[in-house]
Amino acid sequence: MNTKKKQRRILAVDDDPNLLQVVKMRLEAEGYHVVKALTQSDAMNVALEEHVDLALVDLKLAGATGIGLMQELHRINPQVPVIIYTGHGTIESAVEAMRRGAYSYVVKPFDYSELLHQIKNGLEHASLTAELERVRNSIRRLYGYENVVAKGKKMKAVFRQVAHAAQTDSSVCIEGESGTGKELIAKILHLISSRRDGPFVIINCAAIPETLLESELFGYERGAFTGATVSKKGLFALAHKGTIFLDEISEMPLSMQAKVLRVIQEKEFFPLGSDKTVKVDIRLVASSNKSLKDQVERGYFREDLYYRIHVILIQLPPLRERREDIPLLAEYFRIHFCQRMNKNVIRFSSAAINKLIQYSWPGNIRELKNTVENAVVMATGDVVDDNAVLKNQPVRLIPLKPYKGAKKDFEKKYLIDLFKYTRGNVSWAAKLSGKYRSDLYDWLKKYDMSIDEFRQEKNSLSI
Repeated sequence: MNTKKKQRRILAVDDDPNLLQVVKMRLEAEGYHVVKALTQSDAMNVALEEHVDLALVDLKLAGATGIGLMQELHRINPQVPVIIYTGHGTIESAVEAMRRGAYSYVVKPFDYSELLHQIKNGLEHASLTAELERVRNSIRRLYGYENVVAKGKKMKAVFRQVAHAAQTDSSVCIEGESGTGKELIAKILHLISSRRDGPFVIINCAAIPETLLESELFGYERGAFTGATVSKKGLFALAHKGTIFLDEISEMPLSMQAKVLRVIQEKEFFPLGSDKTVKVDIRLVASSNKSLKDQVERGYFREDLYYRIHVILIQLPPLRERREDIPLLAEYFRIHFCQRMNKNVIRFSSAAINKLIQYSWPGNIRELKNTVENAVVMATGDVVDDNAVLKNQPVRLIPLKPYKGAKKDFEKKYLIDLFKYTRGNVSWAAKLSGKYRSDLYDWLKKYDMSIDEFRQEKNSLSI
């Protein structure tokens, strides 16, 4: 069987054939497959005809620019990482290329160890991006729940963790407040893992009475206790070759924690009333709405079990810490309930959205879902206004400025802070801000400010 790792294909673009040949030789010595292109047209033909894992592009090409070529390559494949290389005199342009979507840049003459490092990181970044997209597609296909893959940084970080965790068989613990979507994350983790074709078994540790929990988990033989007229498989056995999800594991009694620990360690257990072990192949995912570390310190949770299930920790942020996602989630729920109730509520008013954004949401996504359902049920027109949401909840509203006004305020404050810090040194300010000197002078003019104000402040400070 051929176990050779697939070669990664790199497109190298430069109008200097000698430099291209050297780059090709160096990279192929490291195991990459390199395709050369002397012109933008050649590069585009390569990208259209075959898959490219990464592109290495000179900033200045005959009759073209590296930035222009990068944008064309991204039209073909938006995910392909592009590394721009440039001379010392055009580093500012390379930085501009990164603003427009380049993965990174390197300076000629090459430090080949740095170039190889950037290529390795770029390829790893592209692989993770592809895996995240697979996560998103799984959610869309299975749940129609596009807005759970949210726009905010915190949830994107969560899904990066989910993508990494899915590539292993290690135990995972998901912590987060009630209503943040822990069960959904556990399902997604299962569905994109190698166990996706196996069962996904949920055990709500808070909902099953302590007296029944052992028999539910491990099953029992006929006659094991009064009323056991037939044998029954336990949930651990039902999860064989799949994933078992212990929801709210912090609510599990200490006596049961010891027995669950043994199953995790030994991968086997005795059903009640049986002297024969049942072996299981399972992946454990647990969740808690409390910090398990705190529960251990307070004596409510076994430390040895904590370390067994806490191999990978995924922490879900509460909704109040991801307010940028609230309009997306509200819109998703609006569409969902309109379809289910056959109602034509077409939108939320801007005042209603503002109110939703600024509420604290102690019940998190579950509370938002219920709030939107109520608004759709009670709606008499085609618009949900602010009086129709959170009627009995205290919401401290902060008026939102229009985008243009908010942007203007930010720019002006940023400019003042920048020149106060640099004491009117335009070159230093340009370097810190990543802007051209001419851009900074344009800003000063726009806000009727003079650079001398900040230089005078410098002089007064030195007196």
